[in-house]
This record gives sequence, C-alpha cells and structure tokens, in this order.
Amino acid sequence: MCGLVGLVAKSDVAPEIYDALTVLQHRGQDAAGIVTCVGGKFSQRKGEGLVRDVFRQQHMQRLGGPMGIGHVRYPTAGSSGTALAQPFYVNSPYGIALAHNGNLTNSEQLAQELFQDDLRHLNTDSDSEVLLNIFAHELQTLGKLSPSADDIFTAVASVHRRCRGGYAAVGLLVNYGVFGFRDPFGIRPLVIGARKTHAGEEYMIASESVALDVVGFTFLDDVGPGEAVFIDQEGKLHRRQCAPNATLRPCIFEHVYFARPDSLMDGISVYKTRMRQGEALAKKVRRLRPDLHIDVIIPIPDTSRIAAQSMAYELNIKFREGLMKNRYIGRTFIMPGQSERKKSVRQKLNPVPLEFSGKNVMLVDDSIVRGTTCRQIIEMARDAGAANVYFASAAPPVRYPNVYGIDMPSASELIAHNRSVEEVCELIGADWLVYQDLDDLIRCSHDGNPHVDGFDCSVFNGEYITGDIDQSYLDRQEFLRSDDAQNERRVELQAEGGMVGLHNDV
Repeated sequence: MCGLVGLVAKSDVAPEIYDALTVLQHRGQDAAGIVTCVGGKFSQRKGEGLVRDVFRQQHMQRLGGPMGIGHVRYPTAGSSGTALAQPFYVNSPYGIALAHNGNLTNSEQLAQELFQDDLRHLNTDSDSEVLLNIFAHELQTLGKLSPSADDIFTAVASVHRRCRGGYAAVGLLVNYGVFGFRDPFGIRPLVIGARKTHAGEEYMIASESVALDVVGFTFLDDVGPGEAVFIDQEGKLHRRQCAPNATLRPCIFEHVYFARPDSLMDGISVYKTRMRQGEALAKKVRRLRPDLHIDVIIPIPDTSRIAAQSMAYELNIKFREGLMKNRYIGRTFIMPGQSERKKSVRQKLNPVPLEFSGKNVMLVDDSIVRGTTCRQIIEMARDAGAANVYFASAAPPVRYPNVYGIDMPSASELIAHNRSVEEVCELIGADWLVYQDLDDLIRCSHDGNPHVDGFDCSVFNGEYITGDIDQSYLDRQEFLRSDDAQNERRVELQAEGGMVGLHNDV
C-alpha cells in the first residue's frame, strides 16, 4: 500500500506535497519521494525512511516549480531499497515521472512485452516501473510533438487494455501538467481536490481526502474506476472515462485498516463505517454469547478504537484505553520480518494494569493477519492480571493473500488460513474469539454509499475480482512473500549495496 499526491498550483508545490505526504505516512513507511518541474527540467529527491527523514531544508529549497508529484511507499513482495523509491522517471517521450499505488497482476508478462516488443529497458523489478513504461510507450506511439489532454487519455485507455490488477497512479509530464488514473474496478483509491486563489484555480490529486484537507483543498470528487484526469500547466482540469464497462469495487480492507478514519473514499466515510463495524460486532456478541460477562472493552490502538467505542456503547459496557502506544514504532503489519514484528509489539504497546487486574476483558482489533500481535497482547493482558481475555476482530478471518497492492503474507503465514475460528482462538491464547461476519462487513461499507457496485473482499473470501488469478499465480506469490524469501532478498540487496540501478537525487 502506498500514498500518492499530485499538484498543479501557481507557486512552488514541494512544501505542500511534503505536508500532504506526512498525513499519508500511514500508507507507507519504507520510502518517500517528490518530483517537481520548472523550466523544462525535473528536480527530484527520494530515499528510504519516513517523510520527515528523507526531506531536509536543503532538499526542499531545490525542489522548485508549480507542478509536482509525491509518493510514500512500503515494500511489496519483499522488495526494498532506495533504488525502488518512487516516483520513477523516463526521458522519452517528453519526460515523464510516475508514482503508483497497487499491484499489476500481469507485470511479468508486461515486462517481457516491454523488452521484446516495445524495446524498453526496465531498471528494477518494480511493477510501478512497468506501469510507467507501458504508459510512456503508448503515449509515444501517438507520435505527437506536443501531447494534448486527448492524447493522455488515449494512452491511459491503452494502459487499461494491457494492465491487470489494482492500481492508481499520478504522473508528471515536463512542461505539460499532472495526470492521474485509476484501474477499471477502482480497487485502489484516488481523489481530486480544488482550491481557489487570487491567481486562479489550483487542483490536487491524492490517495485520501485527508491529504487535501491538510493543505487547504476542498474535496471535489473521487477519480472514478477507469477514469483519468489531467491538470494542464495553466491549471485547467480535464477528465475522461478511459475504460469500457468500468465497475466500482473498491478494496474493503481500506475501510478496515489502511485508510485514516477522517478520510472520505468513494462517498463513504471511513469513520462511520468503523462505527457500524463496532455495532455489528456487538450484535453478534449478544447473539452468540448473551450471558458473557465483560467488565471492560479495550481497543488495540489505533485503527480499532472507533469500532471498539461503538461496540462498547452498543453493549453498554465500559470502554477504556488499557494499552498505551509508543508513537515512534512503525506499524507491525508492515514490518519486514517476523522477528522484527515480534520485537516491535512489546516496544509498541504497554498495558495499564489497573484496567486489566481481575477483570474480564474484551480486546478489540481491526483484523487478525498473522496472529503475532494479538497473541502477544493477550499475553500482556494476562500478565497484567486479567481474569479472562476475550478477543474481537472487526473484520472476518483473513484467509487468503491480497494480490492488488496490500503486501499481506503468504497464505501459509495467515493464521486463519485452513483453520477454524476455534483453532485460531487456541493459537492466540484467548478465552473466546469472535470475528465479524463478511455480510455484515460489506453492509457496514455499503451503507455509506449504496451506489457502489460492490467491494473487493478477496482476503476474506478468495474471490479475485479481476478474474485473472489462478493457483499458479498464488503459488508464485507464496514464494515471493514468505518471510524466508524476503529475508533472502534483503541479503541480496545488502550484498549489492542496496542498489538495483541508477538513483537520481538532488
């Protein structure tokens, strides 16, 4: 999962792109990058680490220009390193920089086509570079000295014909403007904002609406599934649907975990969705265990807090903050290795013994993926004196890998894969475990916008909506995403000095 920003304004955009990236930091903590354009030239800064660590004052001073794009990244399929930080760049045609959120499920086939048919060189194994070169090739085949908005939309339409998977992208054309597009299913999010200034209208594209808010833009609309937008250097917004038979089926895991609660996605309030998740979970608890005695409901910070509050209200049970979070530890879900995840959980959370001692505690989390975090937190609760520890997941069992841009572990590393709820309960050490029902989860999101066609729920039901995922693909992903494979990849990168190819920087 990654965060995207694109901006065309009447003054230098780098400071505002920086601010927007900081509020999208939850979408990726591995690397960050900004590319701007002025006088027909790109300026670029990117590197590994958090936004605040990658960009210093001297970097920002050299990122001049009224157009730019930015990116925050976490690694997929074990890939990491500065050379894979985005945006990526190609000099032909025109000079194009692009940043991408998602995953191309046919990237290996496309990489072969780019080499054999399109005569294009790929410098990394990133599908983001594949996406950039597909777009660049399709734009170049039009043979225009100066591309128009229509030409950009024609190229995006060709991208949709060739590419499969879930993807959203923002790009920058030297001297022409900023563009953005979203896959024909709208799996990965993308929004547009506008701002009026004395010099004229300014437009921004971003992964989440909170990025618009922080720099004073007003939410205008979501980029539709299969739609492309182009903001030319004069500040005019152009939009076009570029995919036939597009259907809106966004990733429901955004509402469960990834998106900030103050975001609006496809007309759906993430905050209200998580409130409805808590209400539905409470009703299931009451239905299954009406006599269950719970003294206190405690969220596992931060993503589950809203659902836990709503659940406590519905059940008329005390809500307490019993786990204190160290804000300087990254999200354990996206830690690169199992040993690092185990170590970070104890560093990240510390119990308040007063809220646990002698009590029947219901812990609430947004989801259970590997089970590493919840198992250790249940141990913490018992060490703090809890009489009984119950556990509630605001999402159904995660049984299948994600192939559309969320780097979930291989299927064999998912604790619920091929296991019953009772078996998972025993493995994590809870006295009772309750999961959200999938139908209820879908309803919680769909109630926010009845016009959404459906949701990608593949991590819960194994149904991959692009229709191109077979067992051989999943087996390949199993190999790439296992912790052993990722550790081997990191060793290779270290041996190569962390570089896969050229890295441009300011």
